[in-house]
Amino acid sequence: MKVVAAFLLAVLSGKASPTSTDIKDILGSVGAETEDSQIELLLKEVKGKDLTELIAAGREKLASVPSGGGGVAMASAPSAGGGGGGAPAAESKKEEKKEEKEESDDDMGFSLFE
Repeated sequence: MKVVAAFLLAVLSGKASPTSTDIKDILGSVGAETEDSQIELLLKEVKGKDLTELIAAGREKLASVPSGGGGVAMASAPSAGGGGGGAPAAESKKEEKKEEKEESDDDMGFSLFE
């Protein structure tokens, strides 16, 4: 991913077709290392292609990938027990607030902002 990010930064800086040296310079400026084979593979795959079209094709592929939101929907589903479901929710909110307060009190003798 860092090679792709460096490639995109090079394109944004005005280079229509960045070279291996351009990508290495960008990665070197932040202390990141990579293998030459990764850079060459990326340059071979994008050679002669329009970057805007590549990004659009990638978005279409990502749209079909499940995002894992099923757990949240299950947690928010109403209980099958009928009425009176509001009381347990109120109790859990109180417990969460209490736990957060206890965690914030445990600063091990120092504070980040002092």
